[in-house]
Amino acid sequence: MSTFEKRYSQLTETLDETEEDLMKFYEKGNKAAGTRARKSLMQLKKLSHEIRQEIQDIKNNEL
Repeated sequence: MSTFEKRYSQLTETLDETEEDLMKFYEKGNKAAGTRARKSLMQLKKLSHEIRQEIQDIKNNEL
């Protein structure tokens, strides 16, 4: 599995989990789902930061 496939898979899995919990929270008022959604959103933020840093490192090493 390439780095791209690994990172893309991580993003999509986390996003799918977040979507489910957001729907449960906003449409059904499930407070526990809101907590899980906040946790997933923080994971997305962390993962996004890691990917951004990885991209920057790759760009800098090529020059």
